[in-house]
Amino acid sequence: MANDYQIMGMKRVQLTDAEQAEVDARRKETEDNAPSLRMMQLRRRRNELLVETDYMGNSDVTMTDAWKTYRQALRDITKQTPSDDTLSNITFPTKPS
Repeated sequence: MANDYQIMGMKRVQLTDAEQAEVDARRKETEDNAPSLRMMQLRRRRNELLVETDYMGNSDVTMTDAWKTYRQALRDITKQTPSDDTLSNITFPTKPS
């Protein structure tokens, strides 16, 4: 297989074998780490949504069953596995009104 190209100045130059090996190694590392990075992204979004509703846990607020269910669904969302970087296959629960 031919090596990739890079732009140097105004010219398109083919990578050397050593440069191509480095590019391939970085691509493989990115692909290998993608599942864990997606889970980190999912947890970060879940945590943001939980923080928005933390006030519901205050002692002077009575949390309805709908809110309890919503918050539990957020905590359980990491049982789903993201298939892409946009988390398009993840079904987030609907926030109660």
